[in-house]
Amino acid sequence: MSRICLFPGTFDPVTLGHVDIVNRAMPLFDKIIIGVGLNAAKAPMFSADQRLQWINEIYEGVDQVEGAVYEGLTIDFCKTIGARFILRGIRYVSDFEYEKTIADANRTLDKSIETVFLTGEPKYTSVASTIVRDIIRNGGDARLFLPEVVYASLKK
Repeated sequence: MSRICLFPGTFDPVTLGHVDIVNRAMPLFDKIIIGVGLNAAKAPMFSADQRLQWINEIYEGVDQVEGAVYEGLTIDFCKTIGARFILRGIRYVSDFEYEKTIADANRTLDKSIETVFLTGEPKYTSVASTIVRDIIRNGGDARLFLPEVVYASLKK
């Protein structure tokens, strides 16, 4: 049985922190699906199609990683794609507390799907999509926080 993992998030935009987590998770899983979740409670800066395009460009030629857009419960999408693992990145203790609550709820809904936490590289600790969006909105240079393909598309 393949070890399929879902890395869910809004990825608005995809940051170097996200890429760091995916790249370091690659030895752990046979397939990583980066799931762009549509959340009615959030008003994204970038379209789901744009975020998916970035993911596909970043991992072009890497068969182990693919992007997808989904709606609804993450645990239901895991069942749809056959994922037995959910990958989450942790920057701070507060992230862990929040993520553990979600992991506990997901485990209650389906005990066969396990959440795996990876801590981010210290150099990416301050990289949060919220901060990056603020930098972009205010005309700042977000290059240090973004993969080259994301930065290049924003410059257009």
